[in-house]
Amino acid sequence: MEFSELLKKRRTVRRFKQVQVFDKDIRYILEAARVVSCGANVQKIRYIVAQDKQLVKDIFDNTAWAGLVSPNRSPEWGKNAPLTFIILTAPKDSGGAMQANAGAAVQSMEYAVADVGLGACWIGAYKKESVEKLLNLPEQEETLYLLAVGYPDEEPVQDDIDSGESMKYYLDSEDVLHVPKLKTDAITQWR
Repeated sequence: MEFSELLKKRRTVRRFKQVQVFDKDIRYILEAARVVSCGANVQKIRYIVAQDKQLVKDIFDNTAWAGLVSPNRSPEWGKNAPLTFIILTAPKDSGGAMQANAGAAVQSMEYAVADVGLGACWIGAYKKESVEKLLNLPEQEETLYLLAVGYPDEEPVQDDIDSGESMKYYLDSEDVLHVPKLKTDAITQWR
């Protein structure tokens, strides 16, 4: 698939089929994170793959989903919730660049996810202390983000919009999630 197609194919997914992701696909996703750009090449981010059913449920119970269309797009455990989480961790007090490094890693993983026909949701809205306790993280480590991964059970669409139009994502009458994105000319100045 051409990269330009992959860019448009990748959408955030919040409903997942109840099918476990293959380890080979998780390794492919982690490889995409491993080789991403990293400030000063510090490589302090580590990854935890949660696939144990009880652990995944416990993490899931500590997450929040799609505030603008909640509860209509909040997954339900056992019905359409993710069966895999990839958790990004790093030493505490690693510096401000760690968030940028984590963002680059998550974005790279999102494209790898789409490349293998999976779906993902980048989660920053979760009960951090609770998840860290569930993971038995050492005191000097912290979680940065969660990435829910699985087989998509929805097909969100992108709407290209101009400046001044609403950027709020929404569900249409057919229960399709629409994600408005500003057009290139609406976000760019040429000087």
